[in-house]
This record gives sequence, structure tokens and C-alpha cells, in this order.
Amino acid sequence: MESITLPAPAKLNLFLHITGQRDDGYHNLQTVFQLLDYGDTLTITPTDSKDIQFSCTMEELENSQNLVLRAAQLLFKETGGVSGAHILLKKVLPTGGGLGGGSSDAATTLLGLNRLWNCGLKPDELARLGLALGADVPVFVKGFSAWAEGVGELLQVIDIPERWYLVLTPDCPVSTGEVFSHPQLTRHTPAIKIAGFPFSGSKNDCETLVCSLYPEVKKVLDWLSCISETRMTGTGSSVFAAYETEQEARQALQQARIDLPGLKSAFVARGVNESPLHQALRKPL
Repeated sequence: MESITLPAPAKLNLFLHITGQRDDGYHNLQTVFQLLDYGDTLTITPTDSKDIQFSCTMEELENSQNLVLRAAQLLFKETGGVSGAHILLKKVLPTGGGLGGGSSDAATTLLGLNRLWNCGLKPDELARLGLALGADVPVFVKGFSAWAEGVGELLQVIDIPERWYLVLTPDCPVSTGEVFSHPQLTRHTPAIKIAGFPFSGSKNDCETLVCSLYPEVKKVLDWLSCISETRMTGTGSSVFAAYETEQEARQALQQARIDLPGLKSAFVARGVNESPLHQALRKPL
């Protein structure tokens, strides 16, 4: 049976405000998700058996808790699956970087299998399933850069200038659970409205805490802030700066590789308003 190869793009949080903590322990957020034209790749092959097989170019990610496998099993159970699949994940995004790699992989799995298995589920239904796997999954399922509230699942389309981003990740994965449970985390930033979102007037509420816990992140932030306005994305270790042209971003990347040896990941990508995944899914099989 024919396979399909689909992208699983990264995201940036252009800002991240924590506006309160809920009774269930989760946090209410405000953020802007900026999708990128760079990320992981999944090749999904339907099979005649009812087994879900998963492999990855990073062997340490081949385990029962991987979101790709969990997403496939969830959709199989939801739809009473009649066939199986083999899924190969080509991993390029760093884990623990705050780029949404695992969530994006899960969303691509849901959308890809929904098509290959002819499940017929609508995006809202897939987003509901995805939310059970992680708060960032719905934005990748919906496939557009967005203003987000709630735990990140209440999404509103926002048109963002498609700039170029330099993304640098030191070799120190950050634990989301550790950050959100830490007593020193800022949890009561006043809510703002979409019209009140200038990049320079917002922040990432996790950044100060992460820098104190992970000096490697602070080092990269300090370096990049000397040449550009910079910020950490999500709760992870990746930091980014925006540029008007690809050339400017690549010049900064070249200098980063000289000045910051030992980075886990460094790349340039274009911000996009529509997910490359959704563009790929419009093409015929």
C-alpha cells in the first residue's frame, strides 16, 4: 500500500503570558503561536494488519510514550480502526526546546492517518483528540498561526508578518513540568488583548526562571540579544530572533556557530501563517 510523507512543522511562542492557575493545576495562558516552515517529517504506510508500528531516526524516542504512537493508537481506538500502519519519524527538532516537536508529530499523525484510513473526522474532532495528548497539539491540527488562550487550545487566527527567524538551542533540554510546578514561576501577568500585542511590549513569563535554572539558556539569550531583540520560546531551551530577510538571519547563524560551539541545534526558518502540513494534505495522494 502506498505511503505518504508529511511535514511536522515547528512553532515559536512570540510571547507567553501566564495569567493564572486553574483548580485542576493547569495554567491559563496567552500566547501567539508562530508556525515555521521547518520541522520533523513523518512517513506513514498503511498496512493490512491492525498493528501500529513506530520507528524513529532517534532510537531513544522509540518507546510507548512517544506522542506519535499514542496519537495513532488514540485515533485507531476512536474510529474502530480496520487496518494498521507503520510510521517512521525523521526527527530534526531538538527535544525539550519548546518548539512543539512532539505535539506537531502527534498532529501530523492524526491528520495523516485520518486521511489514509478514510476516517472522515473533521479538524475540530481531531483537535479534541489531540488536546488529550498535549495543549499544543490543537494549533498544529488546525494548521494556522494563532492567538491562543486557555491552556493553549482556544485559538483565533492571527495574520503575522512572515519574517525570518534564527532559532538556537543549547544542549540542555528543559522540563516543562519542572517549570510550571516551580514556586518562583510568574503566574499572574495581566491579560492583554490582541490589539495590545506588540512584540516589544510582551514577554515570556518562563524566561527568567529558566535562565536561573539553566545557565546555558541564559548564555545563548545574552549572546543573541547583543545583535537582535530575542526571546525564549515556550518553556523550552530554544531562543529566537526575527529578521526581515533570510540573508540577515543566515549571517547571524554563521556567527552563532563560531561564537557558540556545542549548540544542540541551530537553524533559520521562515514564519508562515498556514502550516506546511495543511499545504501538503491538499495535494492528491
